[in-house]
Amino acid sequence: MSAKKKNNREVGRQGEDIAARYLEEKGFTILDRNYNFEHAELDIVAYQGRFIVFVEVKTRTSKSYGEPEEAIDENKRKQLLHVAEAWMFERKMEGAPARFDVISVLYPDSPKEEIRHYEEAFWYL
Repeated sequence: MSAKKKNNREVGRQGEDIAARYLEEKGFTILDRNYNFEHAELDIVAYQGRFIVFVEVKTRTSKSYGEPEEAIDENKRKQLLHVAEAWMFERKMEGAPARFDVISVLYPDSPKEEIRHYEEAFWYL
């Protein structure tokens, strides 16, 4: 099935799978996926070096609405911080060094998707 015929949920799930494989190939350990708290979600929680890394994945099949990563505005960052706090609290990891990365996945109907990884997009405070 072509990317254009998939619904947004399928496109997002496939982008998250692509991002998770990419992170594992880069040496990250995936700790959690699709963690939900108060109607919000962390796409991927990983570990790299000494950091817990919360990864927001944005996937698009075209640039019609701009670059995928442009969808992460100040409200989205606040929401992600809130959910990350819950994740850290539930695991008794408050105070552990953590950061937020963004992975942009663009896959039009072509054999190879375009992946951009923005490390340290913003920090967990």
